[in-house]
Amino acid sequence: MKIRGDDPVAMKNFILCVQNRVNELKALSGDGEAKINGKRMEFMLETICDIKNNKKKPKEDTVQHTRIKKWLQKLRVEDILIRGLKWSKLLDPDKKGQWWLPGDIASATDNVEEVANSIDKEALEAQKMLELAAAQRMNTDARRAIFCVIMSGEDYIDAFEKLLRLDLPGKQDRDIMRVLVECCLQEKVFNKYYTVLAAKLCEYEKNHKFTLQYCLWDHFKELDSMPLLRSMHLAKFMAEMVASFTLSLAVLKTVEWSDPQMLSPKKIMHFRMLFEAIFEYPDKVIWNMFTRIAVTPELETLRQGMDFFIKEYVVKTNKKVNDKFKLAKKALNNTEGVLM
Repeated sequence: MKIRGDDPVAMKNFILCVQNRVNELKALSGDGEAKINGKRMEFMLETICDIKNNKKKPKEDTVQHTRIKKWLQKLRVEDILIRGLKWSKLLDPDKKGQWWLPGDIASATDNVEEVANSIDKEALEAQKMLELAAAQRMNTDARRAIFCVIMSGEDYIDAFEKLLRLDLPGKQDRDIMRVLVECCLQEKVFNKYYTVLAAKLCEYEKNHKFTLQYCLWDHFKELDSMPLLRSMHLAKFMAEMVASFTLSLAVLKTVEWSDPQMLSPKKIMHFRMLFEAIFEYPDKVIWNMFTRIAVTPELETLRQGMDFFIKEYVVKTNKKVNDKFKLAKKALNNTEGVLM
């Protein structure tokens, strides 16, 4: 009945084809009765007839279907996509193994050696991933699992869905953001894959945003001993998070902007890279970023500190960002919170 409701025209054409075939069988039999072999065929024809007449059998139980649907929803299964599956394979009566999978494993299950080699290759890749996780100091099972999922994801959606399926107990889901940031900082070249994945996680679960904030604050404490490349990646990561409005500039409220002793050369370098990265965005994004912290009275110290830092350490060394700074300063005084 569900199929009939989804596409009545296609169902009507299907029923007509079945009826024509039954009439052909009747004509061939000579006695006006179609030769139907087996109870299954008889049941199918009766069901098709009921669908045609919109007749629902009283014994049809939808409770079980509803229960299965709820169970799938709890597993966060929204859509099932079968890729690269041909009709010939779908209609093949002699299906073997995991016939629904695309690729060589599914299509060549008769070749035992090829299947064994494919499995060995996957096992070898998994072992290499675990060794890499150990090298990156992923010292718990949860962190190793998170690391393997993030690093082996086909794209950020694939990684996001697999992270949800890990179903980490207790507070272990806090490791997701910490591992993600660590993976980003370990790269030789900055990769936006991590920022998009982080934004998706924060959008899905608010707790990830809190974990990310605390993670960044912990990294602020390490800036004096942090290598330059790692510091640069952290600055770009933060700029992306703020520009996407996943986080606000309020994440910088823990920085002691007015204390010269706290602003070591490495910290100055880091936050200069951060604001230079922020000023690369369009004017609309910059205006909205700084306006977000303009309407909160409690952030007055942060606004004054940022104003001083940008003027003293960013604009003086990079005159190209002067116009962007003027826009940001105007946005910081936008107490009405009007966005572009």
